[in-house]
Amino acid sequence: MRNITSLLLSSAFVPFLFGFGSCGGVLTSETPTPDMNGTWAVEYGDSLEVEITIGGALYTSELGLQGGTIDIEHDGQPLSFDLNCEDEDIICPSEVWPAEVDLEQREPQYPHRVWMSVPRQECDAELVPADPAECGEDTNNPDCADVCEGEMVTVQDEAFGLINEEGTEMAVLLGASGATNGVNCALLGVSIAAADIVATGSEETADWTGTDLTPGEVVVGYAGGCLWADDVDGDSELEAVVLEASIVFSTDFEATRVPSNPWAR
Repeated sequence: MRNITSLLLSSAFVPFLFGFGSCGGVLTSETPTPDMNGTWAVEYGDSLEVEITIGGALYTSELGLQGGTIDIEHDGQPLSFDLNCEDEDIICPSEVWPAEVDLEQREPQYPHRVWMSVPRQECDAELVPADPAECGEDTNNPDCADVCEGEMVTVQDEAFGLINEEGTEMAVLLGASGATNGVNCALLGVSIAAADIVATGSEETADWTGTDLTPGEVVVGYAGGCLWADDVDGDSELEAVVLEASIVFSTDFEATRVPSNPWAR
């Protein structure tokens, strides 16, 4: 799982996120896989691991699943990161993969492909050019990226995943967003879930069925020119002190197939 975390904030990570060797081969593979179609109940670990990277410095911390505040000191500068999962600007691992999910292998010819519905952040208004007087070097929008004129909101979207050639692992790209409200950053919000597949039956039988996903990890990463930097000098304004920074959240999970209702019609 740490391979995924290390690749998470690289723009070139997508072809390799599954860690299955030849991603393209898996994408077009027609070999059998366990049947993963259906509803799955997800149970999370009791902690949220956080990694904050500023320049070459790495800071680690552990929070409860609902997040919280992390205080660090970098180059003599106190920084406070408000990582509250209830905030619309922040999506935590337990939000990108809810307590119950539906998996679907909708292309019988390509059984290694998997889909599911997940929440995604987007701007509820137009993205507009940043005010030149309020962006650039030493501001909280150093690249003068377009900013959201409204609010960052969470909507439902479809996520795509793959099962490895052996049918023993599954990984899903839960989301990849690129927008900012000009204060808190979602310049790169990428989330991945990966787990081993426990199944009954075998490739040689017609009843090869996934029953559990364990051990699993959900990882959410944010990178950009500004990241929840607090008011460090008491002037009631957020300071643009966290540049070239990234934050990665991760938490463990297990998922179990929910038995189908024989009385359902």
